[in-house]
Amino acid sequence: MYQIHTLETAPEKSQQSLQGLKNSFGLIPNLAATMAESPTLINGFVGGFMNFHGGAFGTGERQVLLLTNAVANNCSWAVAFHSTMALKEGIDPEAIRTIRAGELPKDPKLAALSRLTRVLIEKRGHLDEADVSRFLTAGFSKAQVFDVVAGLAVSVMANYAGNIAKPALEEPFKDQRWDG
Repeated sequence: MYQIHTLETAPEKSQQSLQGLKNSFGLIPNLAATMAESPTLINGFVGGFMNFHGGAFGTGERQVLLLTNAVANNCSWAVAFHSTMALKEGIDPEAIRTIRAGELPKDPKLAALSRLTRVLIEKRGHLDEADVSRFLTAGFSKAQVFDVVAGLAVSVMANYAGNIAKPALEEPFKDQRWDG
């Protein structure tokens, strides 16, 4: 239903964001290429994405957070993409498998990050003191609680768009296909 845009076919106001993604990944991910139909969405997503990626989480931690969100939002494309990226960032394949199964990884810090991410979605942001305390006890900061919110916001844009557009999965991500 939605076109997978190229730099040439995307609306003019979407082209700069697509070029930025191409520079970052070496390709324009199909999900972003469908999001380009709306300059408002793709520009908001890319701006939020760049901001989130400049935050306090390490690259592997970001992928754990984004993968957890993709699983919680049942977005097959994003689960495959973030599984691939998490592997590339050195996240233990068993941790990835457990997150994809809706469970928590054994690593206490990654488990705390994944748990807080899921709880934020499940409770619609209404965390209680115990939710935050478990996250802080694992070694994260109070500011990182809000960084999780920023990652969640970026994920929701991509996950919801992916669930609507259902873009084809690119070859580099097919080994991590996920059907929920």
